[in-house]
Order: sequence, then structure tokens, then C-alpha cells
Amino acid sequence: MKMSYREALRLALRDALEADARVFLMGEDVGRYGGTYAVSKGLLEEFGPDRIRDTPLSELGFVGAGIGAALGGMRPVVEIMTINFSMLALDQVVNTAACLRHMSGGQFNVPLVIRMATGAGRQVAAQHSHSLEGWYAHIPGIRALAPATVADAYGMLAPALADPDPVVIFEHAQLYNMEDEIEQRPCDIRSAALRREGDDLSIITYGGSLPKALQAARLLADDGISADVLDLRVLRPLDTAAILGTVRKTHRVLVVDEGWRSGSLAAEVMARIAEESFYDLDAPPGRVCSAEAPVPYARHMEAAALPQPAAIAAAAKQLMGRS
Repeated sequence: MKMSYREALRLALRDALEADARVFLMGEDVGRYGGTYAVSKGLLEEFGPDRIRDTPLSELGFVGAGIGAALGGMRPVVEIMTINFSMLALDQVVNTAACLRHMSGGQFNVPLVIRMATGAGRQVAAQHSHSLEGWYAHIPGIRALAPATVADAYGMLAPALADPDPVVIFEHAQLYNMEDEIEQRPCDIRSAALRREGDDLSIITYGGSLPKALQAARLLADDGISADVLDLRVLRPLDTAAILGTVRKTHRVLVVDEGWRSGSLAAEVMARIAEESFYDLDAPPGRVCSAEAPVPYARHMEAAALPQPAAIAAAAKQLMGRS
């Protein structure tokens, strides 16, 4: 079946709502408006206002309500319009949802799913465009997922709802219109996925940077360089075995991360490689990240600030000594 990333998310929500009466969706504009990105369009008419709940513009409030519902036995899916706005709910996510199982000695679980759009490339300026996934990947007690394919957009929700702990799902806004064939089945939310095989170097990435990395790999193939492309998919806990496996295969690695370079998820990936696979490397690890500035509004400046296929390919060639 062929569908868009957006349609796959909607179908996953619909299937979850049908399968379990405890599941409900809540967030800003998820009901009558159909969701800021049209993911929940039509669900209010089908499932009613008790299951599709529009909330006030208060991330701190409605994420807290989701935590309470999860503690009470429900399976809430909370939608936050954009990752930038999720900063208003950090106390609920970091100090409450992520900590309660630990602080209660295992007596309480918070089976909460939080979905949010992330990423740039749409000319909506700095307050709607940043990639802060690495902030959440830093927090023990939550699982952080970044579906980069249509199949993962559908397949990650069911296992996320089955997880006894909070799960945060990052949907890159540039992916919503992407189309592909999928099978309607749950997918693995523990492991990275190898999206392209090669022998000369490894490109490690996630989320909205995956299509760019794959495009860069095709550019490199035109120059006789074959690249492994590893999609992290799960940002916490990282699949360290998959990361080290591709490095030990190709002996060169480039990490692509739309987050900023300083303190980035890319830095964590590179640190693990240096700690556990240093002597497998034939060249220092490289990375391509966003410019160290708030994402610009102007289209040409926004494009220049973000990782792009040509820059990824150029960095890969430099690792190969072919710049």
C-alpha cells in the first residue's frame, strides 16, 4: 500500500484508537482543525470529542494532564505542535514523566506517547524550526524515536503505546508529504536500520536528514564511493552495536545531524565510536551539522544553515582523501 508519511501517522492513530479504548489523542488543534499538519484530520468525526481532545494553548498543562491520565490507566497520545513549543513542557517531561518509575521504586509507570514536529526547511523562522531531539535523548527514563520513513511513521506508534515508560516521537516536518509503499505492521523501536549498504564509509543520521544522506550517497556512488547509510531511528537508547558495526565494516564515518554541532547528538555518536572503536578507524570521524545560529527565515539563508546533500557528499569525499 502506498501512502504519505502524514497518512501513515493518521492510519497508525486510527488503528490504535480502534484497538484500545484507553487510547485517546490530545493537543492543540487536533480535533476540529484536524491537526496543524493534518495528521488527525477526520478522527474527531469518527471517534468523538472524548477520544480526540482539543486543548488550550498550554503545553505545560496538557502534557501534565497526559501524565495524569497515563498514571490512571489510560494510554494518551499527546501532540505538541512543534519541538520549540515543547520547551514549555520540559518540567513535566523531564522532572515528572521520566522520573516517576525510578522515584516510586517501580510502583508507577507513565505509558505516555508524546508526538511533536521538528526540523527546519519551511521558512517558519527560528521559533518553529529547531532540531532539539538531542536534548530529549539526554534524559534517562524516556525512549526517543525519530521515524524517517513512511513505514516507521506507521509502525512505531503501536509499540510506543505498549511501552510502560514515556516515549517521545519526533516527526520531521519536511517528511509529511513523502510517499512510499508500506505494510501495516508494527516495527522495531529498539534498533537502528541500515538503509543503504556500502564499503567505503559510513554515513550515520536520523529523521529529516535521512533523505539527504541517501541523496548524498547516490552522489558519492557517481564518483565511485560506496556508503553505508545507517538510520539511527531510536535516539535513546542508542543502538551502539549497530553504530560500531558499520564503523568496523567501512573504517570511516560521517555523522549527519540537523542539530547544532556543540553538544549535539552527533557528538555523542562520535564519542561512543572513539571510546569503543577507535582502532577500527582509518580517518578521524567527521560530522555535518546545522550552522551555530538560530534558523534564519530567508529561504536561501535557511538552506545554507542546514545540512544539504552536496555538503554531506563533500565531507564524505574529504574523509576519503578525495576533496
